[in-house]
Amino acid sequence: MNRLISTIGVCAIIACAFAPVRAADMAAAKQSYNTFCMKCHGTDGQGDGAAAATLAIKPRNFTDCATMGKITDETLFNAIKNGGASVGLSKDMQAWSTGFGDDEIHDLVAYVRAFCKK
Repeated sequence: MNRLISTIGVCAIIACAFAPVRAADMAAAKQSYNTFCMKCHGTDGQGDGAAAATLAIKPRNFTDCATMGKITDETLFNAIKNGGASVGLSKDMQAWSTGFGDDEIHDLVAYVRAFCKK
């Protein structure tokens, strides 16, 4: 009986390891970025959007690969979902938890990562 339970457990772990990962919807993320993020972060993600000049802290430059490489996806996710202050960044970065679902936020994280071209 213990062997059967162990075998089922191992099979479940293997199945989870090979489960398909949800692909980001980059087209929808681009549309969301252009509608809600571009005004501060800019067309090309350089932190130079039209509203950037009105902010106390310049918006993140997503094309700065050195800086972006130090920021985890989890931090980016939380900054988008809960606002910049929730992860020790600018309070000017508002929370989008009521505007985007978690999957949409994950897609935005993937989209902003694409601005960094090594």
